Amino acid sequence: MTLRARPGNAGLTQPAHPLAGRTILQIIPELDAGGAERTAIDVAAGLAQVGARALVATEGGRLVGELQAKGGIWVPFPARTKNPLTMMLNIRRLARICLDEGVRLVHARSRAPAWVALGATRALNLPFVTTFHGSYSGRSAIKRRYNAVMARGDVVIANSHYTAGLIRSLYPEAGGRVRVIYRGTDLQSFSPSAVAPERVEALRRAWGVAPHERIVLLAARLTGWKGQKVLIEAAALLKAQGLSDVAFVLAGDAQGRDSYVRELDRLIAAKDLAGMVRRVGHCTDMPAAFLAASVVTVPSTEPEAFGRSAVEAQAMGAPVVVSELGAVPETVLAPPEVPAHERTGWRVPAGDAAALAEAIAAALSLGASAREAIATRARAHVERHFSLERMVADTLDAYVALLEGGEPLAS
Repeated sequence: MTLRARPGNAGLTQPAHPLAGRTILQIIPELDAGGAERTAIDVAAGLAQVGARALVATEGGRLVGELQAKGGIWVPFPARTKNPLTMMLNIRRLARICLDEGVRLVHARSRAPAWVALGATRALNLPFVTTFHGSYSGRSAIKRRYNAVMARGDVVIANSHYTAGLIRSLYPEAGGRVRVIYRGTDLQSFSPSAVAPERVEALRRAWGVAPHERIVLLAARLTGWKGQKVLIEAAALLKAQGLSDVAFVLAGDAQGRDSYVRELDRLIAAKDLAGMVRRVGHCTDMPAAFLAASVVTVPSTEPEAFGRSAVEAQAMGAPVVVSELGAVPETVLAPPEVPAHERTGWRVPAGDAAALAEAIAAALSLGASAREAIATRARAHVERHFSLERMVADTLDAYVALLEGGEPLAS
């Protein structure tokens, strides 16, 4: 990131960032793998770079070491609990931490910790920020009440316009406090120039993909709404139309959903797609996976709160085909929003295997020049709207506006 003040051309030091010397505390249940956890670390790193103290109150987790390496400060705290009595005690514990550490603002990234943070910040008259990392669309009145704490921040950050719309629909009183800040992507890691050819070749060998075969990739955990069955149906249609030399790769962990895995295997066998559709398990090298793919699909059948896979794939220059559902379409340029020659991918109706097959065929038929052009546009699109630097800068701007008594602009 490039957020640290540094000498200007005239040899003079630029003014310190408004957050320099201030203490900001984020609270989250644990620091294990996940979008909310990763974002907490990225924001902590950005705070450290501008000279702020970046505290993260959390139980712990695999990413604590990374947090500390990037300048964040781990505050051990029982933030995971949902026990009402313990949460009441946690309000006093968190308030004491805020007083002892001189905390100026608290940012909650999950519901149970948000209730604790709300109590502590209101008692101390501190600014309170929340982030909707998901839609939190509770079906019962009790669940909606529990979720409502996320709409009570002085600034309510939504990770997409789709999520912002849900917040305003469910909690109209929060409307003027909602600010859209897209999740940021590490464009140094997700860059074609950062991936050695050997990494791509290693993945192709592990997946059993022959040198002449192109890859259509769906990278998501194995669960029904991620659309694996829709892709299998699309693969069957394309095979019937004469498509060959293409491997449809389902990369994702079953996470214990053994019955769903058996359903997928039965469908693959019933469609005579053994060898053409492959389940390859969890993939740990997603930059190489997206670079290896000729097409990346996100055929979700339920709304997603953001479109991480689509963004990361575009950063690697891969054409994408996504469902016209939830937040994912916000991440892809396609008609009718833009002319066809400006597209970075295709949007298709959710659950429509025929439309998915047609879009995959169109992406696979791109010539070398057209594919290079779409890759260049896709990378530029991600750099402009979904960079890690932009996410961190926008978040820090929201903090500054609150601390200086202004109102962040709702977007």
